[in-house]
Amino acid sequence: MREIQFREALGEAMSEEMRRDGNVFLMGEEVAEYNGAYKVSQGMLAEFGPERVIDTPITELGFAGLGVGAAMNGLRPIIEFMTFNFSLVAIDQIINSAAKMLYMSGGQFPIPMVFRGPTGNAGMLSAQHSQNFENWFANTPGLKVVVPSTPYDAKGLLKASIRDNDPVIFMESELMYGMKGEVPEGEYLLPIGVAEIKREGTDVTLVTFGKIYHEVVKAADELAKEGVSAEIIDLRTVRPIDYDMVINSVKKTNRLVVVEEAWPLSSIASEITYHVQKYAFDYLDAPVQKVNNQDLPLGYAPTLIEATLPNAKRTIEAVKAVMYQ
Repeated sequence: MREIQFREALGEAMSEEMRRDGNVFLMGEEVAEYNGAYKVSQGMLAEFGPERVIDTPITELGFAGLGVGAAMNGLRPIIEFMTFNFSLVAIDQIINSAAKMLYMSGGQFPIPMVFRGPTGNAGMLSAQHSQNFENWFANTPGLKVVVPSTPYDAKGLLKASIRDNDPVIFMESELMYGMKGEVPEGEYLLPIGVAEIKREGTDVTLVTFGKIYHEVVKAADELAKEGVSAEIIDLRTVRPIDYDMVINSVKKTNRLVVVEEAWPLSSIASEITYHVQKYAFDYLDAPVQKVNNQDLPLGYAPTLIEATLPNAKRTIEAVKAVMYQ
């Protein structure tokens, strides 16, 4: 099977859906003339023209609102944020308009649109450009929140998101855009709300999503050298969450560590922990461990970044805690 970059998988997904459906269009900062801030939309302006690949001013609230209006009128917009840090100035349109419109209109106005762009740490970008809001958006009824970790998942889930009749928050990672992975050439979609067991194991369940998944894989590789068999579940979607897959895994391994690049309070990890203690309490041989960002804004210096974010080392320490090692 061919290997392509994460950005190429996303670009293919959007282009295929735009060829399939003339109502799909892309709008955001630098998506057209510049071929995308991260070259995700490379070549799309040349193929689809300026009416369907639309550059905007630096006005996230404005073009998010334009997208909601377009969706209310039967189009299927893809709204790109250069980073989800900038989505905060558009959050009124996302939550008070896109997420609630179907409910407030008594089912008359579905909002089939995708808000997409990078999330989380991307290197030395400091506190205002390194935040994770997956749990913020996942707290909102009416939204679906997708966070893929591989090029294969990214393409299949983005195509499904574009076809979905609900607004979807699709969160990527600047650090993964150049990552290569196997992606088939034929048509495929992946269902929203279905997690995947990326590695089977017997001793501990590791639940994660997004780019931090790759740190969890490193941790599992190191643990395997010490005879610890870790099962890795990639949630892929954090609204809805595939609770059943997590609970069934915990019933097998009897231990759980949740690893998430986000602040610890009210995190997705906290939500997973609640459901496991409610529905699999008698199967736990140790308290659930969470590995989150430290509870402070992310610094600029590489040493501060390393000390703040979840990583393989902290994941291994959490696994050893639940293994009583």
